[in-house]
Amino acid sequence: MITIKKYAAIDIGSNAMRLLVTNIVEQEGCAPQFNKSSLVRVPIRLGQDAFTVGEISEENIDRMVDAMKAFKLLMKVHKVEQYRACATSAMREAYNGKEVAEIIKKKADIKIDIIDGKKEAAIIAASDLKQFITSDKAYLYVDVGGGSTEFSLFFEGKIIASKSFKNGTVRLLNEMVNDIVWQEMEKWIKANVEPFENITLIGSGGNINKLFKLSEKNQDKPLSYMYVQSQYQKLNSMTYEQRIADLGLNPDRADVIIPATRIYLNAMKWSGARHIYVPKIGLSDGIVKAMYYGKI
Repeated sequence: MITIKKYAAIDIGSNAMRLLVTNIVEQEGCAPQFNKSSLVRVPIRLGQDAFTVGEISEENIDRMVDAMKAFKLLMKVHKVEQYRACATSAMREAYNGKEVAEIIKKKADIKIDIIDGKKEAAIIAASDLKQFITSDKAYLYVDVGGGSTEFSLFFEGKIIASKSFKNGTVRLLNEMVNDIVWQEMEKWIKANVEPFENITLIGSGGNINKLFKLSEKNQDKPLSYMYVQSQYQKLNSMTYEQRIADLGLNPDRADVIIPATRIYLNAMKWSGARHIYVPKIGLSDGIVKAMYYGKI
């Protein structure tokens, strides 16, 4: 006898908004299964507003309201029992972020939690990493977003350190990340991985997923440092139009993928990692699991 629950997560990021609908399959004597039923991504680049002028524009507020109304209807159609909507760096840094959340609650009837970087890292880490993490090794989990990058260091299957840095793809495109931030990231990574040997990276985010897809590797195989470096050089050598036409990248992916790859490369270099695993997980997956296990 099995029971199926339907949960949904809304991830309001700096580069895009996502709705994930998940089927949770419960069976007595077995661990619950989390199966993706639907994933909808809307490319509303809130970070372009929040990081450059400090507020979310009227145009993007209207687009957000429309997207949330659509998400609300999709959740109704899917018969979602429970959902959470979480907003990250763009909403928390825009001075009108809380006001926008109130507008969306009034017009679309969706409550938004604006979370800080530490909570974001903890939720992401709630994703199921068991197939990638063994108890005797150390792993550095790296999630690159539009406004920030979250790091979590795992050892013996547990988080022993985590940190969020204001270094993301949209910020980098707008030349808003100075050398001090890069130096702080390098210092934190080196200090925390120093006691361990043979660190392996685990990467999440739309950009590393796209790089992995381009590699045509099996899901359980990692990308090497040399491969990521060669892809970085290849992407840099192409024009924005070529990345869309030749690689099939979406217009809102074709620019941010380069600064994202730069962050992953630096994380690998500073940690000494030679490989990066790319499970198909992210903040929305973490939200679903955190809801299910009563952590949020």
